[in-house]
Amino acid sequence: MMQRRIADWQGPAIGLGCMNLSHAYGTPPDPADAAELLLRAHELGVRHFDTAALYGFGMNEDLVGKVLKPLRGEIFLASKCGMTGVGGKRVIDGRPETLTATLEEALQRLQTDHIDLYYLHRWDKSVPVEDSVGAMARMVEQGKIGAIGLSEVSADTLRKAHSVHPVAAVQTEYSLWTRNPEIALLDTCRELGTALVAFSPLARGFLAGSVTDPEALEPRDIRRNMPRFQSPHFAVNCRLRDGFRELAAEAGCTMSQLALRWLLERDPCVIPIPGTRSLAHLEENLATASVGVSEEILMKASKLIGPNTVSGPRYGAATQAEIDTEDYV
Repeated sequence: MMQRRIADWQGPAIGLGCMNLSHAYGTPPDPADAAELLLRAHELGVRHFDTAALYGFGMNEDLVGKVLKPLRGEIFLASKCGMTGVGGKRVIDGRPETLTATLEEALQRLQTDHIDLYYLHRWDKSVPVEDSVGAMARMVEQGKIGAIGLSEVSADTLRKAHSVHPVAAVQTEYSLWTRNPEIALLDTCRELGTALVAFSPLARGFLAGSVTDPEALEPRDIRRNMPRFQSPHFAVNCRLRDGFRELAAEAGCTMSQLALRWLLERDPCVIPIPGTRSLAHLEENLATASVGVSEEILMKASKLIGPNTVSGPRYGAATQAEIDTEDYV
């Protein structure tokens, strides 16, 4: 089985993003169904489970903690601080005292005495990243977290944080249709020995072929507000997906497996964490490690879908202002 490393931990190359079991994509699944998916993921070999204080405003940590507590010694548990729900609203707050309080709440929800990897979910630009990471370094010293991560940051911010304490992982969006890490972050991760944990590796379901009509998405689905799922961009991107479907057929695999295989072949430091609510899709995704795809098809996919062909920015202006990742100009 293909392996990946984060700090001192080594495990299967594909993890599970747990966000959509509680957050962001319309009505969450029934808790019993969500629990079944988490346990099935473990049965299929997943060991890296990713959650956050923000997801469901604590509900996702509650879910993951309750379901996976009996398996705690077998899993690599990741969560995040620095962006939480306060009074029903999403708040970015990187002050050391806030991060400390968020950690204590997370430990209770996750029913554990330590979190293996704890991310700064967003860099609060009103607080020097060195101060936020300094607070997280004290968490490591106390044995409450095993390693420090960052999310949606630039290569320069990673370097600043790394000067305070080694950063084990950076989580950022990375897929065929979001190639921003290739501007500078991926090279810096290689240099520093930092894992690049790729969220939305299937382009929020687009590369899996599961989004055919954005108007059919639930009103609270975050994709409704993302430019690539809006007119006129969506129609342009669908034409790219048609060609991608043909490449997957040529490779003898599904679209999801081609997208994940492409990502796994980019660099040994890249770790995809696709999320899903479907047991069938879970099994499909995790079978990717045993799927062989020729270099020729991977190159064709890379040329077909990329920064020069995808239409629309990945975020709207308000969300883009909150993150620190490099962007194509």
